[in-house]
Amino acid sequence: MKRLLSIFIISLVLLHLAKADEGMWIPILLEKYNFEDMQKKGFKLTAEDIYSINNASMKDAIVIFGRGCTGEMISDQGLLITNHHCGYCQIQKHSSLEHDYLTDGFWAMSKEEELANPGLSVTFLISMEDVTERILQDITDDMTESERSSLISKHIEELEERAVEGTHYEARVEQFYQGNQYFLFINEVFTDVRLVGAPPSAIGKFGGDTDNWMWPRHTGDFSLFRVYAAKDGKPAEYSEDNVPLKPKMHFPISIKGVKEGDFTMVFGYPGTTQEYLPSFAVEQVLNESDPHRVLIRGQKLEIINEAMNSDPLIRIQYSAKAAGVANGWKKWIGEMRGLKRLDAVNKKKEYEANFQEWVNNNRGLYAKYGKILEQYESIYSEMSKYNLGMIYINEAGIGSDAVMLALKVRVLENLDGADDKMVELIKQEVISTGKAHFKDYNEATDKKIFAEMIRLYIENVPEEFHPAYLENFDKITKKADDKYAAFACYCFDKSVLTNQEKFDEFTKDLSAKSYKKIMKDPIYILMKDFLSVYRNQLAGEYTKYENQIDSLNRVYMKAQMEFEADKLFYPDANFTLRVTYGQVDNYFPKDGVEYDYFTTLDGIIEKDNPEIYDYDVPDKLKELYANKDYGQYADADGTIHVGFIGTNHTTGGNSGSPVINANGELIGVNFDRNWEGTMSDIMYDPDMCRNITLDIRYALFIIDKYAGATHLIEEMDIRK
Repeated sequence: MKRLLSIFIISLVLLHLAKADEGMWIPILLEKYNFEDMQKKGFKLTAEDIYSINNASMKDAIVIFGRGCTGEMISDQGLLITNHHCGYCQIQKHSSLEHDYLTDGFWAMSKEEELANPGLSVTFLISMEDVTERILQDITDDMTESERSSLISKHIEELEERAVEGTHYEARVEQFYQGNQYFLFINEVFTDVRLVGAPPSAIGKFGGDTDNWMWPRHTGDFSLFRVYAAKDGKPAEYSEDNVPLKPKMHFPISIKGVKEGDFTMVFGYPGTTQEYLPSFAVEQVLNESDPHRVLIRGQKLEIINEAMNSDPLIRIQYSAKAAGVANGWKKWIGEMRGLKRLDAVNKKKEYEANFQEWVNNNRGLYAKYGKILEQYESIYSEMSKYNLGMIYINEAGIGSDAVMLALKVRVLENLDGADDKMVELIKQEVISTGKAHFKDYNEATDKKIFAEMIRLYIENVPEEFHPAYLENFDKITKKADDKYAAFACYCFDKSVLTNQEKFDEFTKDLSAKSYKKIMKDPIYILMKDFLSVYRNQLAGEYTKYENQIDSLNRVYMKAQMEFEADKLFYPDANFTLRVTYGQVDNYFPKDGVEYDYFTTLDGIIEKDNPEIYDYDVPDKLKELYANKDYGQYADADGTIHVGFIGTNHTTGGNSGSPVINANGELIGVNFDRNWEGTMSDIMYDPDMCRNITLDIRYALFIIDKYAGATHLIEEMDIRK
């Protein structure tokens, strides 16, 4: 009876979750699993409208933007919208003190003024297909994990090669459900992508790191790019002869606005979730991984912010770096708070107790799954010190730009015995690397970061994982009051990697003999020693445990799906195209507090503070507000809506994803989650998890009324 009650309670919880908009669903399986529920929530189109092989569908209007975001087509002339923070690196690369596009914004008033972005690409999905049987053919239960992995890799390589033979497409096979299912993705990649428009940071990054991950939010987080192709419509490298791409599909844009309870769908490329972790993994995240990452990044961020506030040039140089550091730092803080609030570890343990009872009551099940949880516990315990070492190597060991430059110029080791031709090739590569590096570098700032990273490493990492060069630490700093600052000064003064003049002098006279000089450089030696610790002491052991966990994950995933045979499982996110759907909704973050589902321009004006860079509202925007010059973009309530929230299950990678209404129209651009919901990568909470969306009307208002780029509005299919 007690067992039946436990199952009943779990079933009720799962039923609640199923109705709470949790899940990131494979688009070609919607009709089979989810479509009826989508219709009940208000969706008015067909599954074929979302994903179709034979006809243009929504999937043809969605791209992977760069390497980690989503974007969507909004005109038949290749115009694309994504987040400001997704285009941030490109905007920064075009910025200088003379043309500070980060601070002032950028708007191309004609196609001729659009800016090329070497290295930037967008990727369209052509098709996806379940290839599980072909990948797992000849796989048997008596294989070792090594044999299994090797054969699967062979099958994947062969399938990917055959799938695109004779075409310009690219293929990738991805695993789902921890390796219990495989899909083949055929993609088309375009590499001529030009910057069209970006609001000033005071709009596109309004609130900065303070408001990041927070609701209420007032950030106009969007930027515009255009995809170009050869005249035959196929991908081509940048050329003045290229023409704007005519996509198979672009989104119509609705300016009707949203109200509470409206259906919303996010269609994009979520990065990574880990919803089916055992309790031991969640404990590691909560008590080890996240706290140390937060500590390291918090210290780094403090130094960078102080430097950025002291000098406009440093602000330009370090804006993108600061955003990258801060994003993870704040997310992990929210994740820890959310996991603690949900009592996630104990919830997992309760689930595991019921799972183990189910296994123990069946001899056949026990033979397959009886030792899984015990094995997990042993592995996570043994790998702890290696996990800590890996975190500190990646976040602190190579956490300063100087050490990272040393890592990037390891080609210098090929100077040993090189002939004149090879020396020249190495010289040009190193000069190019240095040029890109020093454009966004400040020596004094990096020296402080270096000192702090060394301190954190020494104080928190077991001595067995300390790089050999740190044996000289006491000798170098014995007379100093601040030993870490003294160590940094010593290393920076004697290195050619910490100053552009010294670096240029070094590369100017580069020869085969320069090998000996770089091998005596303290920053280079330190990098080599960190690399040695990583390769010889950490990576092998860490990978061994990761492989063991991966193998267990596959079995445990299969076991969970047997244990809860009536549950509809969604696969963890893996940066493949997914649908998530829900409704516009408010939430209650704490006792006595309710957050409404939308924000307005009124809130931006309320936050205006010319003394703070991230809250200095542009005069033009204040003028538009004062005159209520909103054009066709005001809501029925007479205000300009800036953002809204919904119950869609999103994660990193969903940045820039289209937020779509029941009629298949674009109503916003997804750009964040609320801080109270950042633990949704591990455990979703229907009461707290909300995705934050830029109201498309605010973006159009900025493009039209603020920037005067009305020609862009005229490209779009706007529906009133």
